[in-house]
Amino acid sequence: MSAAEDSRDKASVRSAWLLSAPAIFVLTFAACGPLLIMLVYSFLTKGQYGNVEGVFSLEGWRSILYSEDIFDPGVFVWADAHLTIFWRSVKLSILTTLLTLLIGFPTAWFIATRPPKSRPLWLFLITIPFWTNLLIRTVAIFEVIRNEGVINTVLLWSGLITVPFQITYTDTAVFIGMAYVFLPLMVLPLFAAIDRFDMRLIEAAYDLYASRFAVLRRVILPIVRPGVIAGSILVFVPSLGAVVTPRILGGGKNMMIGNFIELQFGQGRNWPLGAALSMTLLVIVTVALLVYVRAANRETSHG
Repeated sequence: MSAAEDSRDKASVRSAWLLSAPAIFVLTFAACGPLLIMLVYSFLTKGQYGNVEGVFSLEGWRSILYSEDIFDPGVFVWADAHLTIFWRSVKLSILTTLLTLLIGFPTAWFIATRPPKSRPLWLFLITIPFWTNLLIRTVAIFEVIRNEGVINTVLLWSGLITVPFQITYTDTAVFIGMAYVFLPLMVLPLFAAIDRFDMRLIEAAYDLYASRFAVLRRVILPIVRPGVIAGSILVFVPSLGAVVTPRILGGGKNMMIGNFIELQFGQGRNWPLGAALSMTLLVIVTVALLVYVRAANRETSHG
């Protein structure tokens, strides 16, 4: 490479960094800044009426797993309530991801196999829920599954049941609500992956006497796997930190980690614990994203 070409490359790199400097500045102070504040708060002492005091303490982090026995001060026991909330959050997020995948894959396949002229219409119908506020969508599904809602009314009218099903204010209600809310986030990445799929591969597999299950497992899924992984991450991450849907459909007693964090900064007045929980949630999300990046890089390395 000549000196002139090397100089042009360096100038191009400098120009790229200068053009991206405003975005880097905003990301650093608007995204990393609040996270740094939360990290600092997690190592401070809680104030009497909220806020924090500038005294170093590991109480916030310890309180995630242990709590002091109210009948025996100085003795710490497992924080069963905290662990239950963590387990419920992870469990419901995984179940929501699996349900949206089971519903979203056939939906995305249906849209991708429509004539090119009609695909925009189907995609438009999928994106319509994004035009509505999350609170309104959650209230809408609440009206469907409540005791006097559409489902119980139809079942009672048909004589299949005599007493309404108690769905609301349970983990099942939260599970149904999150699946309904986050389903489009699964469908769109799957559609993008399936839309690039070469349908001639299916014909070739059938010509080699492969069964439908074998075609799905050995041909379709390996090729559209990046879409499956992307959709799963897009559903799992917001499900794990959901606040509005668990509060409305869970009724406050089926709390998830997002609600628990909000409670610490509100009525709980324990900002260090809330900050430590926030950082813990961030670690969980980061691990999920690293798994996605590793899987995506493996797909890229395999061509």
